[in-house]
Amino acid sequence: MAELKDLRLTPVHTLTPELFELCTSVTAKRARIVIDHVLKHGIVTNEELSEKYGYDHPPRAIRDVRECGIPLITHRVTSPKTGRQMGAYTFDILGNIRRGRVGGRKAFSKKFKQELIAEYGERDAFSGEALNERYLQIDHRIPYEIAGDETETRLSNFMLIDGSSQRSKSWSCEHCSNFLEIQNPAICRVCFWASPESYEHVAMEQKRRTEILWAGEEILDYEKLKTEANNLGIPLGDLIKLRLRE
Repeated sequence: MAELKDLRLTPVHTLTPELFELCTSVTAKRARIVIDHVLKHGIVTNEELSEKYGYDHPPRAIRDVRECGIPLITHRVTSPKTGRQMGAYTFDILGNIRRGRVGGRKAFSKKFKQELIAEYGERDAFSGEALNERYLQIDHRIPYEIAGDETETRLSNFMLIDGSSQRSKSWSCEHCSNFLEIQNPAICRVCFWASPESYEHVAMEQKRRTEILWAGEEILDYEKLKTEANNLGIPLGDLIKLRLRE
């Protein structure tokens, strides 16, 4: 793990004219804050994004920058303040943007969202919960950082999810070695977070997931199971697994 003082910083005077022009073209507020900080200081850390700018989930701000087509290098460093491991980010060279990333993530039209609703219904792709369309957002099945916008017009490459599912997916993807290092779309394609209907792994780990929603009169069943799990001192999920084995 590197030390902050040993990293090569990338303030504005170190950038090529092409990369600087791309940086200055970004208007999205959260990405703009990150870019301006790196332009000035040559680096930004998760600690700074949290403490200085109040971001509860700093990696999301970093993704915003990458989705605008700005290449960043992720470093693992030790915080001088806490001694803990944290992420730090500097600009990468423009040539390391792959086809489909320059210009950033494209906005989706209302028509495209309606086509997805017609295809999949007004429900979250992971939980299956029926939701009003205003609570659903369009998400790339394969993260934009890996696949770009090369397949935007194909409905099968997108899903509808709510904010909670989006945060869970983002956290899992951002800690997956395929996202961080390998960058192979084929690995994503058979992941739970891309294809919850049929998958081979969850973020490259041999796991299986399911979402269970309790509604209406079913809530009474949930409360009984939850009380039993509490009495046994085990998570509800473990109790359900135990019952299935009986």
